[in-house]
Amino acid sequence: MDRQFIESTMIASVGYDVNTATLEIEFKSNGAIWQYYDFPESLFYEFIGSDSIGKFFLAHIKGQYSENQVA
Repeated sequence: MDRQFIESTMIASVGYDVNTATLEIEFKSNGAIWQYYDFPESLFYEFIGSDSIGKFFLAHIKGQYSENQVA
């Protein structure tokens, strides 16, 4: 999945696959890449447009969706 680099102290890059409704996040702390499933496209745009990507992740994504570490 193609990811775009973003300005965040917690997250290095994010990507979204509209066909599978999958969010992919690369974390800065350890380089881990996680995927979040059944993730709404509208929420992806809220996420990348938020003032704090890390705070948005913690408040609205972490623990809210099925997830899997892929790298």
